Amino acid sequence: MNTRNGRVVLRSFPAGGPRGSWPAEEFAQARRLEGERAEVVMDLASDAFLVVQQGGEGIE
Repeated sequence: MNTRNGRVVLRSFPAGGPRGSWPAEEFAQARRLEGERAEVVMDLASDAFLVVQQGGEGIE
């Protein structure tokens, strides 16, 4: 796992995905259902959507 600005990058998805497909959002939602605080952010430098978790800690 990669860490950026106190966030753990769980997975990266290319920004040019198929139209109507939101794989990063779907992955983040699945992590949230498992109790993790996952969110999607855009990394302009790599032109990718990152699913990140703040501090790498789950919801308590």
